[in-house]
Amino acid sequence: MVPRKKLGSQGLEVSALGLGCMGMSAYYGTPKPEPDMIALIHHAVAAGVTHLDTSDIYGPHTNEVLLGKALQGEVREKLQLATKFGIVANPSKKREIRGDPAYVREACEASLKRLGVDCIDLYYQHRIDTTVPIEITVRELKKLVEEGKIKYIGLSEASASTIRRAHAVHPITAVQLEWSLWSRDVEADIIPTCRELGIGIVAYSPLGRGFLSSGPKIVDTLSDQDFRKDLPRFQPENAKKNAEIFERVNEMAAKKGCTPSQLALAWVLHQGSDVCPIPGTTKIENFNNNVAALSVKLTQEDMAELESYASGDIVGDRYHEFLNTWKDSETPPLSSWKAE
Repeated sequence: MVPRKKLGSQGLEVSALGLGCMGMSAYYGTPKPEPDMIALIHHAVAAGVTHLDTSDIYGPHTNEVLLGKALQGEVREKLQLATKFGIVANPSKKREIRGDPAYVREACEASLKRLGVDCIDLYYQHRIDTTVPIEITVRELKKLVEEGKIKYIGLSEASASTIRRAHAVHPITAVQLEWSLWSRDVEADIIPTCRELGIGIVAYSPLGRGFLSSGPKIVDTLSDQDFRKDLPRFQPENAKKNAEIFERVNEMAAKKGCTPSQLALAWVLHQGSDVCPIPGTTKIENFNNNVAALSVKLTQEDMAELESYASGDIVGDRYHEFLNTWKDSETPPLSSWKAE
């Protein structure tokens, strides 16, 4: 069974490995057959993975509906369900971020209904609204905690200063961020801030969106509907240059008797007892492969060697410039806010 760990300082306990559910419904090509995904979720829960991660924007909405169907019955009591709000699904497809109180409440009520639950265990602001002071957003989230609609508050892709301001209003239980052997810029400021404040760290894309599992050949398998096809790091020329990190991880994995994805995931798992990676998958075989990473033991020397592979510059950004990340998550001062 999958061991458990405490996430944050407010009492939340989760499986040491979570399950990212996004790819079941969105962004990574055609949505997968619902019965297969429900079977995968049930398989994960039976294996001891109880931390399931979704968002209202996945689909949009269809991933929450999927989880709602999968969670019917007694299985719900075993889980720590995390979802997110903040990225608005506009018919025009223009990306909009909202963190105003009215929208926070509206989004939460809608997620509760789609998920078929009375309370969300961990509710993240998916991206930071740079037009609304973070204190205003968190005040509304605090009200939802007091009303019993959510248990714990999280932030996703937030800067260190945004995290500090939010935490001063109400304890933040977890910060979700991209962290892997090829995405390590959060280590400079954000990770230390989370640890100083006792905030849990949830690492998404711990396998580099599949690159650390398959290497550059993954580029040739992506469908036109897969959003990775347009990401800078997955452009053929960049992927070719980034192949070195995969090749070296693959070589070390062979020596340790595991797969490259297990080795890359083990590196994240060894970052500390406050870190919970949430690799996503749509296949039971890949899920089992990820769980087996919990058995891969790394020494300090192993960790240092792996980090030396990724010490060079990775070619290409994580996202396009127009997609919000923690680097542009600063919000106005609280004094500037005038309620409408």
